[in-house]
Amino acid sequence: MALGPIEVLVIAFPGNQFNGKILPELERLIEAGTISVVDGLLITKDADGTVAFVEFEEAGSNPDAAKLTELMNQIESLISDEDVLELADGLEPDSSALMLVFEHTWSKTLRDEIVDSGGVLANNFRVPGRVVEELLGELESVDD
Repeated sequence: MALGPIEVLVIAFPGNQFNGKILPELERLIEAGTISVVDGLLITKDADGTVAFVEFEEAGSNPDAAKLTELMNQIESLISDEDVLELADGLEPDSSALMLVFEHTWSKTLRDEIVDSGGVLANNFRVPGRVVEELLGELESVDD
């Protein structure tokens, strides 16, 4: 099975305020073939610093976790124990984080066409949106 690029997204929820409002958009992206969620978990840290984590399929009766499980195209063990510990260390007390591992499924047909045409990926990098915004702001001030 040839996968597209894999990305890890960590979304923090200060005050443990995960409410599931992101689920409809995730569902839309999956149905459109843009991404495929392949792994994920929810990490919580209570006010005294005690950490707990739950993989979606182990969340039981939590309806938001159940919905995330339905959206997943499960590939086992992409999130390591070390990843979880590192994320938990950086998490503020009384907060939670959602870690999503997803595949950029939109890129698979493009990749196949690149390979079929004899092309080879020479480089790939991501520029964070805030960096682009800062650069555009600087360019705008130079134009004025």
